[in-house]
Amino acid sequence: MSEEPRPHERHRQAAPRRVPCFVISCSSTRTEADDLGGRIARELLTGAGHEVVGACLVRDDPAELRDALIRRAPQAGARAVVLTGGTGLSPTDRTLEALEPLWDKRLDGFGELFRALSFQEIGPAAWLSRAAAGTAAGLVVFALPGSPSAVRLALERLIVPELGHAVGLLGPRHGQAEAASPFQREAGAH
Repeated sequence: MSEEPRPHERHRQAAPRRVPCFVISCSSTRTEADDLGGRIARELLTGAGHEVVGACLVRDDPAELRDALIRRAPQAGARAVVLTGGTGLSPTDRTLEALEPLWDKRLDGFGELFRALSFQEIGPAAWLSRAAAGTAAGLVVFALPGSPSAVRLALERLIVPELGHAVGLLGPRHGQAEAASPFQREAGAH
């Protein structure tokens, strides 16, 4: 007699295999030519069978980041966004401050697991990372450090294995008018 699959296994089986993703690199010092973290994110997502529907490099500016997240990513058809950079402690690291008012739900376990895995690689400096994840504007959003090794760690060990599952739990994407958050409506007015 075979065992009935557990709920998380059933969710995984029903999850989309190919997720449309958008990659946003946040940096006031990098250019598209030297944005290794963003390039690694795109390569690992496509290598896992997901589709990168768009990518951009924005300055460490909350307004630019919000515009990319709530306007550009949904317009491109994304269901998930991977942000690289701006999650440290320097005065210019403002990715989480930009995301804070946008979160519909925070996924605190992501940051906790990322720091635990990072600790195994780099030691106590791992707690300096403010990597985070949550949902915003109908998207699953991951905010990662800009370090290429941190991007690789997060994607290979945490994001790629559960991306379809996470997006599947959000349910089907509704029409833009139905799903528009106040932030999406605000961005559309500009």
